[in-house]
Amino acid sequence: MEGITGVMMVLCLIGLSNANTSPTINSMVHNVCEDTPEGVYVFTIDATDAENDPLTYSLTGSNATYFTVEKNTGRVSIKTPLDREVSSDVMRLGVAVDDGPNLTTKDLTIILGDANDNRPIFSNTPYDIEIPENTSVNAILFTAMATDGDTSTSAVVQYSIDEVTPINGVGLFRIEPITGKVKLSGQLNYTALSTFYRLKINATDGGGKCYYKNTTNYLSSIAFSFITVTDVPDLDPQFISLPYVGRVEENAPVGHSVFQVTALDQDTGVNDDIFYSIQDSTAEGLFAISETGVISVQLDIDREDIGDTVTLTVKATESKANIHGFQANTTAEVQINIIDVNDNVPQFYKCGDECVIESHFTGEVVEHMLGSVFINMTVKDLDKIAETSLTLEGDYIDVFSVQPQFTMSDSIVQLQVLDPQKLDYEKIHQMVLQVIATDGKNPTFQSTATVTINIKDANDNSPTFPQNTYKLNVTEHSPVGTILDTLIADDPDTMDQGNITYKLLPDSILPYFDVEPHTGEVYVKNATLLDREVRSLYSATLQARDTDGKPGSTVLDITVTDINDHAPIINRDTYREFVKEGEELELRIEATDADDSDTKNSQIVFGIVPSKYSGNFTIGTDTGVLRNSGELDREALDPKLNGMIELNVTATDKGTPPLSTMVTVIINVEDVNDNTPQFKASSYKFSVKEGQKGAFVGSVQAEDLDQTAEFDRISFSIIEGSFGSFIIRTFAEERGYRGNITVDPDIELDYESARKQFQLQVEATDLEQKKVVVTVEVDVLDVNDERPEFKPSDPVTVKENIAVSGAVGSFTAQDKDGNHSLVYELESIKCRCNGSLTPCSWFTLDPTGEVRVNPGHTVDYEECDQVLMEAQVVDEYTEKGENNSVTAGLMVINIEDINDNAPKFIFSDSVFVVVSENAGKGTSVAGVTATDRDSGINRQIEFKVTAVQFRDTNNQTGNTKIVFEAVTTQQKDIYIGIIQTTEALDTSLKGKYLVTVSATDTGDLSTSTVLEIFAVDKTYQVPLEFTRTQTVVEENINEIIRALSAATKTAVEIASISDAEASRVSGNTIVVAYFVYSNGTVLTTDEVIKMISDDHQQSRVLIELGLADIGKAPAIETGADPLQYALFGMVAGLVIVMAVLTTSLMCTRRNYRRKLKAAKAMNSAAMVTSGNQKSGPVVPGTNKYTMEGANPVLNLNIDTTMTLDMDEDSSDVDKVSLNSLDSISYEKNKPNMMSIQEEEEDDSGPPEYIEPLGAALAQRGQKKGSDNPHIGFHNPVFSTTDL
Repeated sequence: MEGITGVMMVLCLIGLSNANTSPTINSMVHNVCEDTPEGVYVFTIDATDAENDPLTYSLTGSNATYFTVEKNTGRVSIKTPLDREVSSDVMRLGVAVDDGPNLTTKDLTIILGDANDNRPIFSNTPYDIEIPENTSVNAILFTAMATDGDTSTSAVVQYSIDEVTPINGVGLFRIEPITGKVKLSGQLNYTALSTFYRLKINATDGGGKCYYKNTTNYLSSIAFSFITVTDVPDLDPQFISLPYVGRVEENAPVGHSVFQVTALDQDTGVNDDIFYSIQDSTAEGLFAISETGVISVQLDIDREDIGDTVTLTVKATESKANIHGFQANTTAEVQINIIDVNDNVPQFYKCGDECVIESHFTGEVVEHMLGSVFINMTVKDLDKIAETSLTLEGDYIDVFSVQPQFTMSDSIVQLQVLDPQKLDYEKIHQMVLQVIATDGKNPTFQSTATVTINIKDANDNSPTFPQNTYKLNVTEHSPVGTILDTLIADDPDTMDQGNITYKLLPDSILPYFDVEPHTGEVYVKNATLLDREVRSLYSATLQARDTDGKPGSTVLDITVTDINDHAPIINRDTYREFVKEGEELELRIEATDADDSDTKNSQIVFGIVPSKYSGNFTIGTDTGVLRNSGELDREALDPKLNGMIELNVTATDKGTPPLSTMVTVIINVEDVNDNTPQFKASSYKFSVKEGQKGAFVGSVQAEDLDQTAEFDRISFSIIEGSFGSFIIRTFAEERGYRGNITVDPDIELDYESARKQFQLQVEATDLEQKKVVVTVEVDVLDVNDERPEFKPSDPVTVKENIAVSGAVGSFTAQDKDGNHSLVYELESIKCRCNGSLTPCSWFTLDPTGEVRVNPGHTVDYEECDQVLMEAQVVDEYTEKGENNSVTAGLMVINIEDINDNAPKFIFSDSVFVVVSENAGKGTSVAGVTATDRDSGINRQIEFKVTAVQFRDTNNQTGNTKIVFEAVTTQQKDIYIGIIQTTEALDTSLKGKYLVTVSATDTGDLSTSTVLEIFAVDKTYQVPLEFTRTQTVVEENINEIIRALSAATKTAVEIASISDAEASRVSGNTIVVAYFVYSNGTVLTTDEVIKMISDDHQQSRVLIELGLADIGKAPAIETGADPLQYALFGMVAGLVIVMAVLTTSLMCTRRNYRRKLKAAKAMNSAAMVTSGNQKSGPVVPGTNKYTMEGANPVLNLNIDTTMTLDMDEDSSDVDKVSLNSLDSISYEKNKPNMMSIQEEEEDDSGPPEYIEPLGAALAQRGQKKGSDNPHIGFHNPVFSTTDL
């Protein structure tokens, strides 16, 4: 039972569920505007449920992304923007409605309403075309086509041209609004108008609306068309640089170039070739012209034949036919001036109706007459610039002279009488002379003419009048022929009776009066001119002449009496007075009368002739003062009169009959300024290409309504926005004024700069500063006008002697313009040689900017170490302005050195000497110097001794071991090789060493030289004995050397210092020394003795230092004091005293003999001159010299404390040395022969001399009459400065 009940419950539940119905969607179609904004409600899903269960809504399908729905209400809103043109007119939107148990789905139809949201789109762009300038008006140029994605009226497109650039092309083009066909509406002109136009074409749709019901939306698009006008040959060529004037010398050779004409095709875009011809010439065939316009000589030119100028008509013809089918041409005149050349001989001419060449002339002269004699002679030189001198020859050159004596033109030649007393008819009737004409520029050009002078008898009396002055009267304007008086002159000459003629002088009196030539009647000649008011008194001379023309004269004073014949004269032709309206006028009219002031004929009254405005004025009849009778008002006048009132004023005299004169008086009533200028447009817009100085931009117009030019005159100015780039000029028009805006002639606009557009504020101002301002917008158009610029070039390094074909460097440039083509051109190449720049051709430049080595030249570092290369870059596409860079590009090419030069020794004439005994290992004996032209490491030099030879005194040369070495040092760029000994030298060798020294650089390039080093052997040793101990001598050695050097003028080298064991006196010291001259000469012992003996000063110094003996000479003993012997005798006894006295006398006698000898030696030494001495102490027992470490041969620096092992405890005396070498100079003009005579009684025979110097010194003191003179020689090759 319980089971049955459960089944029944399940069945009931199933039945109840089947009874709940699904929701129903009712409305299936909805309209939605495509321009509905996001989030805006558009419709509600219409659904119902029979059980009224709560419904939930959702969207399905691909279009659900465009919408959003409220889950519980079914309100649908826009989620993302709709676009009908993308998703079509109708879209399906899936919706689902759920009541809980049941779900209903349907597709709703959404009809999208079109909104005008698409702009017209141009197709087939760009619309850029080229058309010839003669394209016919109304021709279709192209068709603009635009489509719109919208529907209905929104898709209907209409076309218009919004803008034409330049603005003067506005009337040249039009477009059909519906079809978009662009047509030509005006005639093009490549030359007079622009060659480039830009059309701004607008395509606008029909408009539309959908969601926004109250606003119709219109959309448009812009397309640009660039129209290029091409030139056609429609203009004639044109000559330039007119007028043409050339010059050529006569006799110029055929083919000589005279002048060149140039014509250009005015069709600049065609630029046809021009050829030239001569169409006409005043001298046919004289000149020819080439195809390039060069005029040259074709025939021989003779200026005297053809004249000073020749005029050619030159024709320029284009090579191709123009648009009319024929070759265009033009003509121009060329004036060629013929330059004269002196090629004509001066000639004599006799002139009548014409001039002919003549060599015989005649003339007449009255006896005893001064002046010139006319011989009808003319001298001519047909050359243009003549210099002719005239001279006389013959027997009568003291009677006549020729005039002129010098002339530069055609001149009449006359003979001037110099001595009239020789012109005596009773003695001679005829004289003959020769006149010679000489060309001043060419004396060989001469002509001679013979002149015959006939002498005539003379009439020597003149006519006379009875009175000197006659006073005559006549009424003004008397009839012609009225006789004033008859005056007769007398002449006593019988030949002149009844033959006197009369003439009135001067000629200026003849228009008024004249005289009957045969009767002497003076009469009136012109009644009209005889006017007293013009002239009341005349003075004339009445002249009478006899048959020979001898004159006589009298004075006539003629007075003219008055009649009334002159009307008053007003001082001005017209009177013009200016008065501002409302002001008073006061003008005085002034008149005069030329009649007699004492009569009524000169009294004047004034009046005004009636006219339209004469009633507004009055005039004083006697004063002539004109005034206005009422207030003047310019506005009351006829505007056509422009404020001008014209009156006629009369001035009348009181004569009989009365005469009057009228004058016009113009009164200008001036206006006042009460109007402000006004522009004819509210704003202006223009465009201009960049880079065109002074280019025209556009015009603005303004007008001032004031009537007078004083107040309606307008001037324009740019007050703001120009930035100094534009100027404006004012021009008057029929109504108002025009302001032409142009680019400043000194400014070039730059499209590449920050300013591509200018907002100009243009002000129009009248004369009283009433003003108005208008805005002018100027756009800058781009052209290729920027000059290229070089980029900095890094220095380039090139090895010398390089031979490569590739580029070693390159120039780089840039151009701001977008379209450019850069070509590089070489400006200059300069090489830095020895610190200065000179032109060279080591490198070349390609048009691409690459730099290469010139194969025709060798790059040499030693010649020049740097090259500066300047180049120019040119932009071939430049449209305007300069096409090259402002500054030249610079490339620095450094030449790198390579080792290609061997070292080179520097010549020296130094003499090197070495004392063999003193030369130990490391002794410096000579030196060499060398340089290398290479640089851096390549110039480093190493010296080496490669061979040693010895040449003895017999001139025998032999090889020896290498006993020298070279030590290399450097001083700046010079390398020094110090030649040192490697071991002790052989002291027995006599002669000189030949040392071969090589100089080698780092590249194993080498050069060698041979040094000569003179060797001093032991035979020249001089022993010196001192009465001091060895210690004392060593302490005083520096002073000893100084004294020895000063006495002998040599370099003293100490060989040894030792105790004198063999000396007679114990405690003495022997010093062995060498005395060497800088030229290699060495003193012997005898020479040293002589020279020390002659130098008394140094002898005393040496004696004080203990010098006792030199060589084998007797020792120098100090004289004993006699007092000591006396004391000894007192002790020893009288006998011993006597012995001591005897001994003392003998010693004293010998001592005085030596002092006498020393005094004479000092006197001889004082006569020997020395110069350039160098002395210095030496270290005893060594050949090391301290003072600056001087070496006797090379004078090189040696550290004495290190070399000589001196320590801090050594005495200062040990560390101070004398100069190692002394020098002696002998004057060239003094004899080298000297003699010396020993005065010792027991000396006999001449000494033997080894060196020439010894013989010379020995002869210094030789007695007169000596039979054995000894000759010495001075070697001029050696000098002390060599060392």
